[in-house]
Amino acid sequence: MAKQGAVASTLALALLLGTFAATPTGVQSIGVCYGVNGGSLPSAADVVQLYQSNGINLMRIYFPDANALQALSGTGIGLIVDVPNEKLGSLASDPSAAAAWVRDNVQAFPGVSFRYIAVGNEVAGGDTASILPAMRNIDGALADAGLGAVKVSTAVQSGVTQGFPPSEGSFSQGHMGPIAQYLQSTGAPLLANVYPYFSYIGNKGQIDISYALFTSPGTVVQDGSNAYQNLFDALVDTFYSALENAGAGNVGIVVSESGWPSAGGDAATTDNAQTYNQNLINHVGQGTPKRPGAIETYIFAMFNEDQKPGAETEKHFGLFNPDKSPAYPIRF
Repeated sequence: MAKQGAVASTLALALLLGTFAATPTGVQSIGVCYGVNGGSLPSAADVVQLYQSNGINLMRIYFPDANALQALSGTGIGLIVDVPNEKLGSLASDPSAAAAWVRDNVQAFPGVSFRYIAVGNEVAGGDTASILPAMRNIDGALADAGLGAVKVSTAVQSGVTQGFPPSEGSFSQGHMGPIAQYLQSTGAPLLANVYPYFSYIGNKGQIDISYALFTSPGTVVQDGSNAYQNLFDALVDTFYSALENAGAGNVGIVVSESGWPSAGGDAATTDNAQTYNQNLINHVGQGTPKRPGAIETYIFAMFNEDQKPGAETEKHFGLFNPDKSPAYPIRF
């Protein structure tokens, strides 16, 4: 997530030269990402209880944390688990390594409700060549284990797309077309990390903060028959258009990260974070102008993480403090 700023802001500037409404329609529309780069964080068992007490039915974890997987067993909480980026090379080149990864991290936890395996998160540079072969090998290992219902994807950020208005979206990175077509063949969604915050801070002169916070009083971008009142929808629909232009128009999107920091940088306040995340929760049940219907969305993140590297804002995306107190009031 930390590397998104420049690419997201470039895309958003194009989108500008372009609703907050309904309550989520499905109980599994909203999840929260559980990162562990913080001191004095609660035990995994306590974290799972915090999810349950707040009615949060979906979780994303960034590596196969055995403590978290054990705590999730039998809870029915739906899970995205990441294959860390540094594992992609070995999994891409060796099907037996993929089989071992599935055995140790999926088969070993039969009580966990795995939804998706994210093969890499915002992979960049030459490592992108390993994404698709690793996905294929993990898919094959899941099928061999009788776990073909668990879908395999990869998590990408808005910088892999380009184009304005949203209907003109396309992939800007060559590795994305084959991945999109593979997802169409397997029925898995694309996992998209969507951050209006980064788009806004990169283009404050062109983007009104209300467009980023779901508080615009009316249409900001008109794209044919589609009217955009918030930047989140525009970013998501650019992904949908890119999938269509790659010959993968049947692929869905799961928003695997979205959030707003409460401290540490421009426009990073508790008021803005609360406004964005509450409006996001209230909005995703209705979908986007291009694709109505609930969008499965994961808020980043469960906790403020004081050991997270990168910009200071990276430490302040949490909905909760390490002592489990809310960083600000939020209603799920």
